[in-house]
Amino acid sequence: MITDAMTSRLRPVQPGKTTLVAVLDIGSTKICCVIARLTPRPEGKALRGRSHQAEVIGFGYGPSSGVKSGVVTDIEKAEHTIRSVVGMAERAAGLTLESVLVNVTAGRLGSETFSAAVSLDGQEVEKGDIHRVLRAVNERSVRPERSIIHAMPIGYSIDGQKGIRDPKGMVGDKLGVDVAVVSSETLAMRNLELVLHRCHLQIEALVATPYASGLATLVDDEAQLGVACIDFGGATTTVSVFNDGHLVYADAIAIGGHHLTLDIARQLSVSIADAERLKTFYGSVLPGQADERDLIPIQPVGSMHDEAPGQVARSVLTRIMRPRIEEILTAIRDRMQATGMMDVCGRRFVLTGGASEMTGLPEVARRTLARNVRNGRPMGIAGLPEMAKGAAFATVAGMLIYPQVCSREYAEPRGSRKLTGTDGYFARVGNWLRTSF
Repeated sequence: MITDAMTSRLRPVQPGKTTLVAVLDIGSTKICCVIARLTPRPEGKALRGRSHQAEVIGFGYGPSSGVKSGVVTDIEKAEHTIRSVVGMAERAAGLTLESVLVNVTAGRLGSETFSAAVSLDGQEVEKGDIHRVLRAVNERSVRPERSIIHAMPIGYSIDGQKGIRDPKGMVGDKLGVDVAVVSSETLAMRNLELVLHRCHLQIEALVATPYASGLATLVDDEAQLGVACIDFGGATTTVSVFNDGHLVYADAIAIGGHHLTLDIARQLSVSIADAERLKTFYGSVLPGQADERDLIPIQPVGSMHDEAPGQVARSVLTRIMRPRIEEILTAIRDRMQATGMMDVCGRRFVLTGGASEMTGLPEVARRTLARNVRNGRPMGIAGLPEMAKGAAFATVAGMLIYPQVCSREYAEPRGSRKLTGTDGYFARVGNWLRTSF
């Protein structure tokens, strides 16, 4: 239910005020922590939805450990890596973090759209009516083993007339709302929170990875007309669909760039480190004219260092990589067609994430998806180091934008609760004191 959302209610940044925000991207191949100062920006023609500009003052980065497909698999290793990365960012910024925004990829991320309506009896719509209709969505709640990350009203209707952005002050007999709800499995998120508690960090809010990637890479007109954003991560590929400026769909599949590395390692009998190097330097998913003649040196697993390296044609590498990319794109296309989202996303896809920088990927995506495709990079974030300006860091950039747009979401006012512990004696005493005096 919406009232049982996992996230605490993130307070939106105040217009005209400077604030600090800390984000933590926990991925399968990398973990990244960014501390940024959000300063008010004048309203401009570009990036109209953003009220602040982000300037990075602390950056920490390291290879991921103890995390697989966004799920915590080794709590000790994950804790050690997060402590190390957060410490780097804290030293660079000269401050100590107590809470962070964290991304969610794990737990079979998915979305549904719920609708509800309440009677107005010919009266004006007031704020209480909007809360009443949003509470009515709770009756069509997701399954109990799942928890809600985002609940975004994507459109109101009065007496069946749709397309109303803000119904406050309007008159009618019946107020309806459509809410896009993004949810994930509760236990996967509890393990994530448990690791952060061991690092003495509180979760300020959870942000779905596909939503964050879309916020960072899409321009206003794309989100308005309809667009899908595909984030090719290390072990997961996520997709988000935006229409009329709102997130309307999110999904994730547990295949990513690391699976291509494993395919190369198995088929060429090389180490995983060598397979990653081959993919990065020579990999392409589009065959070229000279591929049969171009020979790539490889070092088979178990061979001695003084042995001469073997050789394979570049075309062999392409034939290994292309089927896996087509599998990912076909799975996304089929899921979107099954939910009707291929029509909602219009004629445009944006590719982002570390694995999206493969040679030839946009061309293969155009053929598989039958849509216009472009590569997306994070926009509007100042002070990022050179290595973090690429598509691999789109999720981090999106989480810096999230506090500026989180006011669009619905959250029932509620007391904070610890997911991994008890209510706490002092918390109960404090609550009694506040209510009694």
